[in-house]
Amino acid sequence: MRYRALGGTGLEVSEIGFGCGGTAGLMINGSFEAQLAAVSRALELGINYFDEAPDYGDGVSETNLGKVLKELGADPIVTTKVEVRNEDRGDIANHVERSVEASLRRLGREYVDVVQIHNGPVEEPPQLEGRDYRVLSLHDYLRPDGALDGLRRLKASGKARHIGFICRGDDGGPVRQLIDTGEFSLVNIVHTLLNPTAAYPAEPGMEARPDFGQVIPYAHEKGVGVAVYSPLASGVLSDTALAGEAPHPLSGLARRTGPVSDQRARQMASAARFRVLSRQGQTLAQAAFRFVLSHPGVTMVLGGFSDLSQLEEVASTSDAGPLSPEDTSGVEAVWSAPRSTRERTRREACS
Repeated sequence: MRYRALGGTGLEVSEIGFGCGGTAGLMINGSFEAQLAAVSRALELGINYFDEAPDYGDGVSETNLGKVLKELGADPIVTTKVEVRNEDRGDIANHVERSVEASLRRLGREYVDVVQIHNGPVEEPPQLEGRDYRVLSLHDYLRPDGALDGLRRLKASGKARHIGFICRGDDGGPVRQLIDTGEFSLVNIVHTLLNPTAAYPAEPGMEARPDFGQVIPYAHEKGVGVAVYSPLASGVLSDTALAGEAPHPLSGLARRTGPVSDQRARQMASAARFRVLSRQGQTLAQAAFRFVLSHPGVTMVLGGFSDLSQLEEVASTSDAGPLSPEDTSGVEAVWSAPRSTRERTRREACS
């Protein structure tokens, strides 16, 4: 396992982080024995970073991770988040503090290394309904008693060592404004073979939505760490998904009902174009992780693991290094393929 500096925090984090969310599902739906085995093996492999949030199983994931780390006597780097919903907008700073205090009780910790706002920043006040927390206006981030004030209080009290936020796409301007405050040490962002716009401009005709505005090199220039989440595009960038195999029974995907959405069908067809990266000695998932780690502005990739085999599969990508020049050329060829070729590939994949 290789390690990279997390911005200017002084922390050295493993290139592969352990994501504890619902897409993989292990830390929410798995048995204690399976969770214990996976976390123990992750630590053995050199993974020292665990990514949490209250929304992962409505606190269940944080509780389970806390129990496992206590059993192992382990003290890795842990990040958690705060979701700001419509009901919280009248008292955001206090909500941020209360949320993290509840997370610390579930985790059994006195502090976390990083606290992030789970809402991506946007210019205009959003319409948040029900449990939605996807975005938050810059005003609510930066105003007195807003999200940043709450994060500052957590740092001052010692309950958070560093702070950060999430990028949701089509938010390059607001993300840069938050980075420019000089207060944030980490941003989480999507950067995949299917949508590389967090690091590179979209090729003409590339169907990459949303646009992540080349935030990675900007954050790197400003000394801010970058954690890439959903590197497999919710699982479609894997040999098993492209082979039509059922999702792992613990995963959030396995718990969804109804027909495949049009969006996922389009993602599957796009992912099929990258099968060229899958060969003897390298799975498509491994190639997808190596692609992300090829960018010097990326601090770590957050893997979501449903079982030990998935953990073992991607943990090895750190030592493997960046994509080979041949694979890089193959990726660029897929990106620049004419639209007519992409449409034909999509029709063939869906037929």
